[in-house]
Amino acid sequence: MARQRPVLFPKHQRLLEQLGENLRLARRRRKLTTGQVAERAGISRSTLYHLEKGDANSSLAVLLQVLVALKLENDLVKLASDDELGRKLADIELLKARRKSEQGP
Repeated sequence: MARQRPVLFPKHQRLLEQLGENLRLARRRRKLTTGQVAERAGISRSTLYHLEKGDANSSLAVLLQVLVALKLENDLVKLASDDELGRKLADIELLKARRKSEQGP
């Protein structure tokens, strides 16, 4: 049974393509071939090609393997670490709770 391709909005597909381009540039800056990175990551060259093209079927595990091969694995933990929206939502809740406590019963 073939895997179903995820449906993405165009702006999200562009984000995946930008991620792929960033990986490709990191590989090229290191003067590594697709074969070298694929071998180090334990994946096929075609899998690396799909990742670098922003294919939505690429797995997170494959991304990690490629980041390790490029010595960029610590960049993975930076994803979503600056959660500005989450902090704002939490701050709103804290302000609401404070106002309720100041008003009393």
